[in-house]
Amino acid sequence: MGILLNRHLITPAILLAITIGAPAMAAQGPAPAASRADPSLDEIIVTAQKREQNIQDVPISMTVLGGQQIAKFHDSDLHSLQNSIPNLYIERLNFADTIYLRGFGTGPANFAFDSTVSMYVDGIYSGRPQQFTSPFFDIERVEVLRGPQGALFGKNTAAGAISVVTANPTRTFQASATGSYNFNLDGTEFSGYVSGPLSDTLSARVSGRVLDYDGYVPNLVTGKDNPRSKERVGRIALRYEPSAGYDLIAKLQYANTESKGENQVMASLTVPGQVNSVQFTDPNPFGFANAAHYSGWNGSLTGNMPLGNHTLTVVTGYSSFNAHRANSYSNDNPAIFLNRILENFKQYSAEARIASPEDKRLNYIVGVYFDWNKYYVGQPFNYNLYGGFVAGSTTSDFNQTGKTYSAFGQATYKITDELHLIGSLRYTKIDKSGRYAGSSIGFPLQGAPFTESGSFNENHLDPSATLQYKITPHVMFYGTYARGSKSGGFISNNINNPAPLALPPFAFLPENSRSFEVGVKSAFADNRVIVNISLYDTTIKNLQTSVFCATCNGGGFVTKNAGAATSRGIEASLSWAPLETLKLSFNGAYQKAKYDDFLGANCLARQPLAVCNSAAPAGAANSPQFNNLAGEPLTYASKWTGNIQVEHHARIGEALKLTTTLKAAYRSRFYNSDDQSLIYGVQNAYAKLDGRVELAAANGHWSLALVGKNLTNTKTYSFANAWPAPLTNSPTALKYLDEPRTITVEATVRF
Repeated sequence: MGILLNRHLITPAILLAITIGAPAMAAQGPAPAASRADPSLDEIIVTAQKREQNIQDVPISMTVLGGQQIAKFHDSDLHSLQNSIPNLYIERLNFADTIYLRGFGTGPANFAFDSTVSMYVDGIYSGRPQQFTSPFFDIERVEVLRGPQGALFGKNTAAGAISVVTANPTRTFQASATGSYNFNLDGTEFSGYVSGPLSDTLSARVSGRVLDYDGYVPNLVTGKDNPRSKERVGRIALRYEPSAGYDLIAKLQYANTESKGENQVMASLTVPGQVNSVQFTDPNPFGFANAAHYSGWNGSLTGNMPLGNHTLTVVTGYSSFNAHRANSYSNDNPAIFLNRILENFKQYSAEARIASPEDKRLNYIVGVYFDWNKYYVGQPFNYNLYGGFVAGSTTSDFNQTGKTYSAFGQATYKITDELHLIGSLRYTKIDKSGRYAGSSIGFPLQGAPFTESGSFNENHLDPSATLQYKITPHVMFYGTYARGSKSGGFISNNINNPAPLALPPFAFLPENSRSFEVGVKSAFADNRVIVNISLYDTTIKNLQTSVFCATCNGGGFVTKNAGAATSRGIEASLSWAPLETLKLSFNGAYQKAKYDDFLGANCLARQPLAVCNSAAPAGAANSPQFNNLAGEPLTYASKWTGNIQVEHHARIGEALKLTTTLKAAYRSRFYNSDDQSLIYGVQNAYAKLDGRVELAAANGHWSLALVGKNLTNTKTYSFANAWPAPLTNSPTALKYLDEPRTITVEATVRF
């Protein structure tokens, strides 16, 4: 064990040697009887259509990750899942994850944005990244549904939805505890749960996680590595089952997370690929810690009861959080600029739906949905620029209240046993009101402060139609037309935006999407081979964008609606179990995501000044007002993404089991800066390799594992932008560095 205690002695070569050698090691013993049985892949049950179904019967392009699969590689958030899910990208900025699916997403710069790709946790809508900062512990599965899901996932699903299902209480006693040490981040993680019956009708589950990690970007001022993370999360769940068909599940989660320092590094504005991977950052700019903190509560109550031969389901939820962040975004020491972000959010929601029996020629689900939310964000700026000539502070306060009312239904008509027609429709009414107020002390940084307020209501009708045909019991074809929508809103953190026509000066338009998709889901060789393929064509009109403009009024974010953007592509997955002890899987996608029309777009850094110049006067041919990005690629959209995984199980004698897993993920070149700079805003193609070797008791009571992530130590950056003068003494590019290679040792006990 001495080698495990020395972080400098563990190398990818050691882990790979153990990994590659594991099957041969196991082969020295007698082959277990199970290895001679016919292998098959496990059935995956999902609730993408509000019913429990085999994923192979669901006419949607989707990827499902089980809770054990996620825990295997310590994937604790959305960002860590992106290499397992093709066409998914997570932009990490300011302690907030922004989801992009099939190239579509809404940047984090305007905090009032709802997400184009919605997330749901136990059926509760999450439109803000911070609502469920720590959802990925003690979970049953994550379902990623691509394309508009406006019918059954009822809000802001123009490009897709991510559904997280946490673990429920069990009718028998179960318990587990896991502890791990990460050598590269010099930190520990502990998690566990206890679940079981309290009486004949009541069961409970209590789970939690504690994480303390060091960082991986050295700050030479403090002598510490950033970002340093702490996380404390707990969840309690109760399940009441008084009689057959009746159940009530209540869940309550509290999370408290803290991050000190940032993972940002500085890059050259003139030399491609030149990055300084250390910091000289002021740890307490203007007397505030360079840090981020989040605390939040999430609760849900889900009830099911029979109504004759129908089932009534009611889902109610509560979500709230407080968050504050501070960052000086430069290597100036002492800092000359500080941005703080203070957020507060509350949401109440309720949904009721009735489901008919599935064994009839016509079956259906109908329901209603309501939510209310209130959001506040304040942004104080402190600055001491030009040697103190421009000094002071500017504060903006933004408040927004929203209400959503909707009614929905989906019906399936079985034309024959093999041919099904599925139709759905959702009507949504959204009311929003917002108010922005600015104030300043000293020299105003971005012009005179002002106040804006407004309100609006929207009505959306989102239909879909699917034809599903089973050519054999294990081969299903489908074709779908679907529409989705995302509400408009207000600009929360920018004073540089011109007023959209016919709207209040700080409002933006809603998004509307339409999508065509055809696909096949198939299983062969007694379910040992599963092949799924889908082709899609999705267009979003009035795509909401918010990008950083380094040349606009000293640097600022600009929010606009792009006229239209389209993503077309193909997605495929293959799972194969050639042996009882060996499973292989592949997931891949090709996409071409581009603007169809974006007149008035900010200049791209790679555009010549003769084509677009942010400083050009209004009316000039090269003014941004005439700049149209039609045909240009969307940011954060790789053409090729994919992953392959190999998992091998072997018995060592009668008492031990050895499991070896290798996973490789690939992503082709993409732009990771809003201005698509060729100098600092290109992430080149990369592949990352993860590995896990686990020795466990054959009865599953304990396990020891060695886990390696990003074994090739590939450097990638989730976001980049230019940081201009006068906000820094040395104009530079900011790049947000992803985690390097990490090696973790893990121990688990189960009861």
